Amino acid sequence: MRTRQILCPTDFSETAFHAMGYAFEMANFYSVGIRLLHVVDKPFGDKHTRVLALTPEELASRMEAEAADQMRQLIGTLDKGLTVEGVIRHGHAAEQILVTAEKINAGMIVMASHGRTGFEHFLHVNIAEEVANKAKCPVLVVK
Repeated sequence: MRTRQILCPTDFSETAFHAMGYAFEMANFYSVGIRLLHVVDKPFGDKHTRVLALTPEELASRMEAEAADQMRQLIGTLDKGLTVEGVIRHGHAAEQILVTAEKINAGMIVMASHGRTGFEHFLHVNIAEEVANKAKCPVLVVK
């Protein structure tokens, strides 16, 4: 952990920004870099019109472009003293987080949990729980 990059998945939510704070603290403490990761899931409709007015490929391309723009803006606001990379992947979030962590030999994954409970937890896939259970490196889950 002390010499390897920290992987910090983000969905650009407030909770993810909160987790990022922990990732940056640890990266500063250990003098390691951070890789921010955003996973674009399969498109299921345009977020503005709520209907599929484009082909799935066009929609995926639009989603990737929006994510890339958000990633550039985010990295532009960060402390320049750290080495920060932004990466965008396609697919299932937990799977892509785990693959990326192994690929870069991450020292740790720091990620947010949206803290769903009860019926809401049952209806939504818990990405943080899946990553924590399957990762080969330490995982810090932040609420």
